[in-house]
Amino acid sequence: MKNSPKGFIPVMLMPFQNDGQVDYPALTRLTELYLKAGAAGLFANCLSSEMFELSAEERLQTIQHVVDVVGGAVPVVATGTFAGNLTEQANFVKKVYDAGTEAVIVITGLLAAEEESDAVFNERVMRLIDWTPGIPLGFYECPVPYKRLLSAEQLGQFVATDRVTYHKDTCLDIKQVQDKIAAAHGHSFGLYDAYMGHAVESLRAGAAGLSCIQGNFFPELIVWLCENYDNPLLANEVQQVQQFFIQNMDVMHNVYPIVAKYSLKQRGMDISTFTRRKVGTFTSTVRQGVEALYGDYSKLSHHLEIVPA
Repeated sequence: MKNSPKGFIPVMLMPFQNDGQVDYPALTRLTELYLKAGAAGLFANCLSSEMFELSAEERLQTIQHVVDVVGGAVPVVATGTFAGNLTEQANFVKKVYDAGTEAVIVITGLLAAEEESDAVFNERVMRLIDWTPGIPLGFYECPVPYKRLLSAEQLGQFVATDRVTYHKDTCLDIKQVQDKIAAAHGHSFGLYDAYMGHAVESLRAGAAGLSCIQGNFFPELIVWLCENYDNPLLANEVQQVQQFFIQNMDVMHNVYPIVAKYSLKQRGMDISTFTRRKVGTFTSTVRQGVEALYGDYSKLSHHLEIVPA
């Protein structure tokens, strides 16, 4: 990713109408919210976008819509590999790139079955690179259909082709993150960490930024952390923000992304909480937890003098 060495890359939500159709006006408002909050780029058509519940046509249409709304202000990346053989995946990668994306993201769990070896996976990655000439690629260790983590050695091998520029890391292990960053050193490449539990440590280790679901609740706070993680004058505040996310991680993961959409409604966004994914029931207890979370955030953002987007 270009533009910001320490940037927030939202994993974009997908707004739906109450009848289940994609809500394009709400998608415009959401995209503009991320931009106003200071996002350095956008990750469209990801798990938070309910990408597996979208048709191929909807995936391309929503990616194109986001690219059009952004208008070149920041880079957009988007997932380009889904079920099907490698030829079908390569063809869809080309379509996603043609929609105007900066890089096309490869789901690690869709290039090889869980029981298949790293050697099989590596060979398919290299074939995909060969079959998509000139297209920058990235990896996403998506937990669906299963989480296939890349080793530092694998990532270094792929980045050395100068075709892999992006990695959304979900290993939850700061040592692995450090090793991956070291393996890719010297190349035009950015690792974006999904795990807020060690966000500050990851940024200090050389991560290019953060790409976390918490940014779908409080994008300004993630941007603030990316900008101030190493500011000695704000060391106490940085630690306070880190702890805020750690303490509230369960609330933000429970029946996600419904809770994130509800949190956005609390801040005044016109967005339905409808989701196509089956993520559980949005109970009164869950609602009360999200409302309390928003109250705590309001106090914290006021203390940090953060102006909501």
